[in-house]
Amino acid sequence: MALEGGMKCVKFLVFIFNFIFWVCGVALVAIGIYAQVALNKALVVGSAPAASSPVAILVVGIIIFFVSFFGCCGAWKESYCMVTTFAVLLSIIFLVEIAAAIAGYVFKDKVRSKLEEGLWDTMRKYGEDQPLTEAVDKLQEDFHCCGASNYTDWGTIEQFRANDTVPRSCCRINTTTCNVHPSPATVYEKGCLPAMEAWMKKNILIVAAVALGIAFFEILGIIFTCCLMKGIRSGYEVM
Repeated sequence: MALEGGMKCVKFLVFIFNFIFWVCGVALVAIGIYAQVALNKALVVGSAPAASSPVAILVVGIIIFFVSFFGCCGAWKESYCMVTTFAVLLSIIFLVEIAAAIAGYVFKDKVRSKLEEGLWDTMRKYGEDQPLTEAVDKLQEDFHCCGASNYTDWGTIEQFRANDTVPRSCCRINTTTCNVHPSPATVYEKGCLPAMEAWMKKNILIVAAVALGIAFFEILGIIFTCCLMKGIRSGYEVM
């Protein structure tokens, strides 16, 4: 009777954990979609590593979403095989997240340089590629920025250096000549690279809080699942 009562308690804990884990998966999916939408135009002009970040968050959220259902089924049916598989998958997800966090910290400067390189490459193609041109305009309008580091960057591009202009999307005031002979009084002074970095730093706290919360529940889930595995095996041995 004591064993049966303990099993029910562990099953309940595993079920509650999986529900919370499922919510965490939904949260990651939401964050991934939000980041993809918010930085959509920026990612077009950025590098592949930067563009893949929101997608990676989205994929991890979807994986967690489905793994949590797998764990619920295993706990409900008291299937040793399913519960064991769930514990292994959860451990792998936890280790991958730790590795991703370490890699993100180690290569953060490289990602920044790739993003800057992508911005400059797109600026040089401004006016030649319509989708990229629209992406740059949208980026500068949304982030209130101009150029990569600052508005003077456009002066290094031949088509703008020839007549001392910048794209009209740089204008802070709406006049017909606001982009001619640009100055901080008429165009956005700061560049898009620091503007994007500021946006990321502002929102990274949300991502970090969610990540820490998920990691905490993953550790609890692994512990509870191991207890359930032990209880199920003990039940088999008694039988």
